[in-house]
Amino acid sequence: MSGMPDDHTMPQTDRQQNMASMPQMPGMMMQPTNLIQAQLNHLSSGTTIEPASTPMYMVMGQHGAWMWMLHGEAFVIDTQQQAAQTPEGRRGGDKLFSTNWIMPMALRRLGPGQLTLRAMFSLEPATITDRQYPLLFQQGETAFGKPIVDGQHPHNFFMEVAALYDIRLSERTLLSFYVAPIGDPAIGPTAYPHRMSASENPIGALGHHQEDSTHIAYSVLTAGLTWRWFRLEGSGFHGGEPSEGRWQFQPSSNGLAVDSYSTRLTISPRANWTGQYSIARIASPEALYPHEDQLRQTASIMYNRPIGHRDANGLTVGNWSNTLIWGRTRSITTGHDEHKINSYLAESLFRFSRRNYVWTRIENVGRTSELLLTPGTPLPEGFEEDPIGHVQAYSFGYDRDFRIAKHLLAAPGAQFTTYTTPEALQPAYGHHPWGVAAFVRFRIAP
Repeated sequence: MSGMPDDHTMPQTDRQQNMASMPQMPGMMMQPTNLIQAQLNHLSSGTTIEPASTPMYMVMGQHGAWMWMLHGEAFVIDTQQQAAQTPEGRRGGDKLFSTNWIMPMALRRLGPGQLTLRAMFSLEPATITDRQYPLLFQQGETAFGKPIVDGQHPHNFFMEVAALYDIRLSERTLLSFYVAPIGDPAIGPTAYPHRMSASENPIGALGHHQEDSTHIAYSVLTAGLTWRWFRLEGSGFHGGEPSEGRWQFQPSSNGLAVDSYSTRLTISPRANWTGQYSIARIASPEALYPHEDQLRQTASIMYNRPIGHRDANGLTVGNWSNTLIWGRTRSITTGHDEHKINSYLAESLFRFSRRNYVWTRIENVGRTSELLLTPGTPLPEGFEEDPIGHVQAYSFGYDRDFRIAKHLLAAPGAQFTTYTTPEALQPAYGHHPWGVAAFVRFRIAP
């Protein structure tokens, strides 16, 4: 499993050898070919599913009846975010920081089904100082009790602690349960830190809070039924976003109660395709607006295609991964239909010649009047958040893998982003702000 200098996805023959001494469960840690097999692998966030043909980056082994896996990556990034000079100053800034996560997991046969134990951790509370990094037009959550404006918050040290249990009711039917004191309920696509099309992009998505921000939620309970290429899930969870104490395993400002609910329908008619639609009622998600509940809807399509000739291990020399997402949040407390925000995202990642990656992310995201506030200032008394327009962001990047240790890859790279500003925000940002990031990405690989 360690001698793979030219590629980083686990060959099917190695997976078969590792599984040979285990009680067999169809689809478990093999390269999946359908929705049920992909579900049994549990390699995405929560119970989300990417196309079955999506490559897997991990190391794995076996201890007794348990099979264990380890996934993880870290970016060390220097970013510059620049907007036009205005009488109030210049928006943006520069920073050296790291985004990162690591996910150990283990699975085994237990009773009539498969038990999977999984955790996910991030050191971002330490590697992102001042509780945010610069990202023009980003908003959501708080830092030191003040709204984050033009910045992305770090993830929690505890990103997920979960148990999953899957029972094969028949060859074509799977019953699944997910229990997580902190985890990802059944709403939205695979969160951006974990989906393949975003895996080389070091910067958060501007539409995160309309599309997949619930990937770290408390008190998550999910049940799902998969039949052939359809999957229906329902979740109960705590709607409040995590507090700023990112190191502690602690609740949001309003406790831990299961007060929010979601439903998601996933379809995967072919190994290269996955789509989902989800809807959720989220109680008091934002600490700054504790009396406001939200209705969130998301829809997404993912397409992954292995490309090129196959080597001696049966691996393709390239891969093409794509994601389209629509996300909407609407206040259901104010009763005003105009209090809704829509965001749209298109991502594409192309790996070629085994080690080279090029990608783009294009977004059209609704923003609110929070962006008119001076960054780092408290929320004014009586402030009301209202939609103010849409921002377009166009990102393009490249990096290249180098193996630096037996199970570690490093990829130096760069990304450039240009923005188009809506009229209401042009006095603060100018017409076309921009951002650039230089980075090295580290990844655990076989």
